[in-house]
Amino acid sequence: MSRWNNSLKYKEYLANTISTVSNAPIIAIIVFALINYYFLKGNEYIMVTSISLIFATIIPSIIAFLWVKYKKLEIDMPRKEDRFYPLLWILSSYLLGVIILLLISAPPITTILMFCYFSNTLVVLIISLFWKISIHSVGVAGPVAALIYVFGYVGLIALILIPLVMWSRLYLRRHTLFQVIVGALLGFILTIVQIYFFI
Repeated sequence: MSRWNNSLKYKEYLANTISTVSNAPIIAIIVFALINYYFLKGNEYIMVTSISLIFATIIPSIIAFLWVKYKKLEIDMPRKEDRFYPLLWILSSYLLGVIILLLISAPPITTILMFCYFSNTLVVLIISLFWKISIHSVGVAGPVAALIYVFGYVGLIALILIPLVMWSRLYLRRHTLFQVIVGALLGFILTIVQIYFFI
């Protein structure tokens, strides 16, 4: 019985850890850092990556934290009704990021990825008015699509993140199977379509 309880505790710990580190702002750190490193070096890399992370990680994280604290919510905002206003403000951060990246002539894929964060989040916001789509699934599948586009076969390694995130959200009973599948497909397909359309 003790071994069974330990196994359950381990699975819950693992699911919580995966769920926490797969939040969109954290995934953004990895994906922008890798993609910018592939195209840029030195001061250019530092500048473009810093701007990317300010608008894709730091500002969205502050907005989410303040909203959660103000409304006394759980950190991942499990109720769809609680998502509208923070997502609205986060959208403005992504859009400003797109504008600044355009102004400094960042690599096209960096600017397009920031735009994907904006447009994918806009779609999520609209869907969330009616249905609880998995933001985690959207937030990991989109960047994975970008990594595959940039790094080719090597980028396929990142695909393992999608089922891991889906499992964590299901195990924690935050979403149904349909919600995580639709989220993953939406994030991946929207990102790939936008990358190929703009490039």
